[in-house]
Amino acid sequence: MKVFNLSVLYKGAPKVVLLKGAYDLTSFGYFQRGSVEEFMRFTGQIIVERTQIGMRATVKEQEYNCHVYVRNDSLAGVVITDHEYPPRVAFTLINKFLDQFATEVSCSVWPTATESSVEFKALEKLLADYQTPEKADAMTRLQSDLDETKIIMHSTIDSMLQRGEKLDDLVAKSDALSTQSKTFYKTARKANSCCVIL
Repeated sequence: MKVFNLSVLYKGAPKVVLLKGAYDLTSFGYFQRGSVEEFMRFTGQIIVERTQIGMRATVKEQEYNCHVYVRNDSLAGVVITDHEYPPRVAFTLINKFLDQFATEVSCSVWPTATESSVEFKALEKLLADYQTPEKADAMTRLQSDLDETKIIMHSTIDSMLQRGEKLDDLVAKSDALSTQSKTFYKTARKANSCCVIL
């Protein structure tokens, strides 16, 4: 999972203005990075231009997802990721950096600002923090923990089932199972043992 770009844009009347961008282009060749960054800027502006105010969208381009959200105040955010990156986390990230940007940079400068004139250092830190969604996002971290617990449970059950003769002994000695359940288990074992494929 990888985040390549975070961008804050303003959807003005004549055109879309890039206010600030942060890029992680380390996975690209050194001589490709300038062109890749330029393409990401261009793509972000086109997507914001074509997204209605108040809407969210995800646009797939080759092996990349471009997540965009244009707020009601015309402030827009773009996150470019690979296909594995969770869209929910990308949109959470957009909301976070747009809210932070709106509190730190006055809305009166948005229509006329340029990327070099806007001071907003939080974008670089967020880009680094959200490279691993499990660390940055509580919901993703919880899901990851649940998946890990499920894998541990499956491996425990699987390791128990691999010891078939010991499981038979446990069933026979168990006080928790009724005689009927024990009989059902023995019958099922016998019925299934004839069908083992070698």
